[in-house]
Amino acid sequence: MKIKTLSVSEVNNYLKKIIDNDFILNNLSVKGEISNLKYHTSGHIYFSLKDEAGKVNCVMFRNRVEFLNFRLEEGMSVVICGRASVYTANGSFQLYCDEIEKEGLGDLFVKFEKLKDRLSREGYFDLENKKTIPYMPRRIGIVTSETGAAVRDIINVARRRNNLVDLVLYPAKVQGVGAYETVIDGIEYFNKVKSVDVIIIGRGGGSIEELWNFNEEELAMAIFKSKIPIISAVGHEVDYTISDFVSDLRAATPSQGAEIAVPLESDIYKKLEESKKWLENNVENKIRSEKLKIESLEKILKLNSPMNKIVNNYIVVDRLKEALENNVINKINIEKERLRGLNNLLIAHNPVNLLQRGYAIIEDDAKIINSVENLKEKKTIKIILKDGKVEGDFTPNI
Repeated sequence: MKIKTLSVSEVNNYLKKIIDNDFILNNLSVKGEISNLKYHTSGHIYFSLKDEAGKVNCVMFRNRVEFLNFRLEEGMSVVICGRASVYTANGSFQLYCDEIEKEGLGDLFVKFEKLKDRLSREGYFDLENKKTIPYMPRRIGIVTSETGAAVRDIINVARRRNNLVDLVLYPAKVQGVGAYETVIDGIEYFNKVKSVDVIIIGRGGGSIEELWNFNEEELAMAIFKSKIPIISAVGHEVDYTISDFVSDLRAATPSQGAEIAVPLESDIYKKLEESKKWLENNVENKIRSEKLKIESLEKILKLNSPMNKIVNNYIVVDRLKEALENNVINKINIEKERLRGLNNLLIAHNPVNLLQRGYAIIEDDAKIINSVENLKEKKTIKIILKDGKVEGDFTPNI
């Protein structure tokens, strides 16, 4: 089999596409030591992150540098959050940093990475295990703090998008020791009563310590076991938790969670109108199709109608009648000719006709005498001529 030859740029673009579509590589947290640090005049930061066994190039763009509250230094131990990709111009693999934290928080990140890696290997993040988020939920369950900004954001966005969707809040703690247990209680409650079509769990942004309840393994298990689809809406766009990975869908913020879960009322009406038109078109096409079938069957029925057969047989009968009449006429004409021939032959051999030419017939007791031997004795004879007959005794003169 011939292998397709690719250009360098095609190979780089192919690798970039594969890496950009990898869920894990798009949500990395990597620990290491800074080297080759460069603050560029453009505002971007370029550096390498290394450990005892390897090194990877990193870049933090200006729009993310603005949120960095300390200055990086050579040899500094840090944990970066971001994504991996390929710079296609030179084919280099590098990390694009969204957040950088000092090593002081490294233990939590290590714990986070270990749990994420293990759950990933066990299939908790696999796409085939993700449940579909319903397009038009009638009721949405919300598991979050009843006093936090998250619930207000969810309610405001949901009401702005669609007033027809019911919202049910299960008050839960979202920060502090053991807070994740109340989130688990909320998930189990909605699964027990089965009163909602989708569940949103979440809270507003915060540090890794503040969001840690959403990195607990017990909560990940509860999310995975839920029969109701779950949207994880924890923190800000750059924040990632174990709940985000194991949930059926991740929302960058609580507001986005509401946007995902609640369809726009105008979109629903638009969809209904499109469905109506689709249905009408399909009904019309079906009617048209069935009408053509009926017309076709009608034509077949007419072609195979008994009346058509009778009419066609009338034609056959007429042809047979005509043929019979012609045969009879031909037969009569033939017989006439034969009789005419026989008549002519009879006329030609009729002895009466001979009498017209002066011949006579001699009879003796109704027997024709055709020899002199029959007249050697006296007898009474009859002579038949053309205009009559005479009778008398005949005496031979011998």
